[in-house]
Amino acid sequence: MEYPESYELIFQASAVEDDAVIVRRTDRSGAGGYPIYEDETGIVRAEISDRGEVRMVASGGHQVIGAPLSVRPLTP
Repeated sequence: MEYPESYELIFQASAVEDDAVIVRRTDRSGAGGYPIYEDETGIVRAEISDRGEVRMVASGGHQVIGAPLSVRPLTP
């Protein structure tokens, strides 16, 4: 199966504006067997299925990341 190279994750940041984070595919897989994607800092990590289901993955101790409002594959 071929997975997109990158996704845009949209999180609710405030009542006025949402926050978008671009994540790129890594060579790792998550517990569900789907690719792990991460942002440039390596802090935001997500396992994204072939159906666009997202499971956030903690990158450090005590990190709690809410689920994104939406996820969108990006084309090169």
